[in-house]
Amino acid sequence: MDINGLTDFFMWCTILNAGFLVYIALMCVLFPNWIYQVQSKWFSISKEAFNIVVYAFVGLYKLFFIVFVLVPYLALLIIE
Repeated sequence: MDINGLTDFFMWCTILNAGFLVYIALMCVLFPNWIYQVQSKWFSISKEAFNIVVYAFVGLYKLFFIVFVLVPYLALLIIE
């Protein structure tokens, strides 16, 4: 795979992961009670613990997105 193919790959990874991150954030902001109701049917968890888990998941996902997708894409753009 050449550098252009790798750049295209990371570009699409960035677009898809950023879209997913925005989707998750919007769902958590706009429909937090609905998400909790759906998840509490599957798992016995308090509302406070659920909020902590969701906040940690979104933060960890954002961190992994930046480190493993966005930074390599920006590095490829710089060296291209």
